[in-house]
Amino acid sequence: MATLSLGPTPARRDALARRIRLLVAATIAYNVIEAVVALTAGTLASSSALIGFGLDSVIEVSSAAAVAWQFSAREHAVREARERTALRIIAVSFLALAAYVAVDAVRALTGTGEAEPSPPGIVIAALSLAIMPFLSAAQRRAGREIGSASAVADSKQTLLCTYLSAVLLVGLILNAAFGWSWADPVAALAIAGIAVKEGREAWRGKGCCAPAAGSQACAKSPVR
Repeated sequence: MATLSLGPTPARRDALARRIRLLVAATIAYNVIEAVVALTAGTLASSSALIGFGLDSVIEVSSAAAVAWQFSAREHAVREARERTALRIIAVSFLALAAYVAVDAVRALTGTGEAEPSPPGIVIAALSLAIMPFLSAAQRRAGREIGSASAVADSKQTLLCTYLSAVLLVGLILNAAFGWSWADPVAALAIAGIAVKEGREAWRGKGCCAPAAGSQACAKSPVR
């Protein structure tokens, strides 16, 4: 007679939790470097998109820190109890980013300043476009298997960094190659729109459920 799997064993959960902690630590370390480079380059070039990208890195650190705090608990029950708080922190992080970037982009489009070409910005955007998909995919797989909505939401924050990197890279290249300074704030507005969508989904606890759909964490994750 076939038996129904209720999710990963305690030993497997502990292994997945360790993997998530390592991935979160790597994400935090990279994003600190990314934030310093992007904010510095964005300030020098008066680039709304680069500054927004740097702030996304700061916010991504806060999101990853929330997951690190959740998974710092050794007991599975404590990690589950911290899930709701971690999700709320991630959601607010997304929405805070969207608000700032949208205001700054509108300011740039109304003519209060034009972005200059930024070779360092192009380099950091290209590096992030290469690195972030791997970190995101690894954490998303582990988060889905363990049944953690917050780990999956944080992986989507990292995936958002990939999208932002692509949008930013296109905007910066267009500005550098053709002098299309308007491409920078338009790219920033696209960043803001993506952030709002992901923030709403994180607040609602969407995007968790894994192959082990019987997990209690998935069942408890929606936040209304």
